[in-house]
Amino acid sequence: MTAPRSLRLPSLSRRQKIVLMMTVDLLALPLCFALALLLRSGNQELIVQYGLLPPLFIAACTIPVFSFSGLYRTVLRYIDLKVLWVAGISMAAMVGLTYSVSFLMNDSRLPRAGLLIYWFIAFAYVVISRFLIRAMLRRTELWRSARERPTRRVGIFGAGEAGFQLANAMRASVDHEAVCFFDDDLSLDNHTFTDLPVFHTSRMREQLQRLGIDEVVLAVPSLSPDRRKRILDKLHRYAVSVRTLPTLLELVDRKITMQSIREVKVEDLLGRPAVPPREALFAKCTHRKVVMVTGAGGSIGSELCRQVATQQPRKLILFDHSEWALYMVEQDLRRNFPGVPLLARIGSVCDANAVAAAMQGQQVDTIYHAAAYKHVPLVESNMPEGIRNNVLGSLTIANMADRFGVQTCVLISTDKAVRPTNVMGASKRIAELIFQAAAARRGTRTVFAMVRFGNVLGSSGSVVPLFRSQIEAGGPITITHPDVIRFFMLIPEASQLVIQAGAMARGGEVFVLDMGQPVRIVDLARTMIEMAGLVERTPKNPNGDIEVKFVGLRPGEKLYEELLIGGNVTPSDHERIMCSQEPRLEEAELREMLTRLYAACDARDELKIQTMVQAIVPEYAPYSSLDDASRKPLPAAVPAESGQAIQDTQDDARVPRQVALRRVASHALGQPELASEAKPVSLSSPGKL
Repeated sequence: MTAPRSLRLPSLSRRQKIVLMMTVDLLALPLCFALALLLRSGNQELIVQYGLLPPLFIAACTIPVFSFSGLYRTVLRYIDLKVLWVAGISMAAMVGLTYSVSFLMNDSRLPRAGLLIYWFIAFAYVVISRFLIRAMLRRTELWRSARERPTRRVGIFGAGEAGFQLANAMRASVDHEAVCFFDDDLSLDNHTFTDLPVFHTSRMREQLQRLGIDEVVLAVPSLSPDRRKRILDKLHRYAVSVRTLPTLLELVDRKITMQSIREVKVEDLLGRPAVPPREALFAKCTHRKVVMVTGAGGSIGSELCRQVATQQPRKLILFDHSEWALYMVEQDLRRNFPGVPLLARIGSVCDANAVAAAMQGQQVDTIYHAAAYKHVPLVESNMPEGIRNNVLGSLTIANMADRFGVQTCVLISTDKAVRPTNVMGASKRIAELIFQAAAARRGTRTVFAMVRFGNVLGSSGSVVPLFRSQIEAGGPITITHPDVIRFFMLIPEASQLVIQAGAMARGGEVFVLDMGQPVRIVDLARTMIEMAGLVERTPKNPNGDIEVKFVGLRPGEKLYEELLIGGNVTPSDHERIMCSQEPRLEEAELREMLTRLYAACDARDELKIQTMVQAIVPEYAPYSSLDDASRKPLPAAVPAESGQAIQDTQDDARVPRQVALRRVASHALGQPELASEAKPVSLSSPGKL
């Protein structure tokens, strides 16, 4: 196989290519001028009459104009339609200059119509010559690529706008060649789209074999997860590689390139059809606003930052205690949203001075409080740190929002806050109570709201990366219980709904996101095994690849999660957001109990911490036995006299359960009973706690 002649052109240096193009232009442009005169007059003798001066003058002046306009700096293999604009303006400037010189020299021989014809001919020459050179270079690169490594033949699933953009992107690729489209619209069968044939999906197997297709790319961003899964199941039977374009939620700028193609993830199969955000709600608290995100380096926090950045905020303040996480999200935002002013601040949400310093002079309009410890077993075994970060951190943010006159402050909560069985969930319920009390505070100018939802797919602490790493290690996949079910939501969708929920807040509401259908964790694990091209190892199939092993529920873990404490739920202006009015505590009562909870944290007395948490959150019911002998289940840890206190309060029907639990807490802590008639004390003095 011999190399094409055009192979010599790419071997030239950049300077040599520029000199070559200038030489070709210097020879071709006078010929264009002569052709224009011939078309204008039809008389060859007129060309001789004009002589060589006018065409040489035009050519000599055109080269500097082209050079100044950057026409020679353009990399030929990447030249695009912008060359039309540059060439047209350059030629128009040259024609205008020639006519001006002719007018000043009082030379009436040069016809204006001839100059106009010259512009069209020269313009066509410049454009055609550049695109011909581009075609030659690409042909050479394809030849080289075919010689060094085979080009992957690609079938594009989806003959729509996304498929059109992808096919155009592949034309510039030396590694991939688009050979056809597949679409489930029967009316498109046997038609052509961007010069490629379109086949109905019923003919997919036949065409995959006939055309020798190596890979199919799913180019329908709006494809539902169920439909995507059915397509994948079919394609896996054909022994063809499958990749996909991002979903609508991920395609922020809607521009599709070869870099947009990615592997199919399990998240693509567990999500649901995307609902585009409602622009009015999405922009209300973000567009041209100063927005602060705490926990900006985390999974939810970083996605909130990306979603806010799409709304052109006046400034975006990133607040996180992790230097590395903060650096990563800042770099990502600067790369993808260069026009958004950023302010990155390292600090803990428990440090009121650090939070105040980040907000000082910034005129913050909106806060999304996503900073929290969320790993259930770790918080369970590190109670003081978990309580301090999740509870004191939320109190600090609420107080700073009130102090600096923030318009909207939104707490990111969790479904584990509903009838919690673990410290993490209980701490998030206390955070909700703090925001509810702040919303009810007299004279506050801040609208406080809470958004509660379940697990998100792809977060650093979710089961998906854990299962993926276990599969890569050869197994086993460890699951706590065969009947465990969880709600799952994609991070972009959750973040968009959080922003829209905050825009609907009036103060004190708990917004609950529609999480869709729950997923059995064991089904998720089996789907991931199948997607990896492996087989589950079972007693019936001992030669399988990956074993699924059940290890028992962890301390504080439920079989299923809930989203509502009570049944007082009303619809909102968004079909996937509900509004709930949850029970709350009076500010003075809550402050008194928080003071004692912090004292227990300072003393690192986990029994007292558990007792005070249950006093604040009556529905908190730790039921799993704990490893540490000093931390037994709460009912067994309450002294006998405390048990008598429970009985006394239960005998008195007039005493509510909240008061009964306060008495239990008082007995367990060895302190006087928390007075329900205490004077109202503001929560807005974090420095005293």
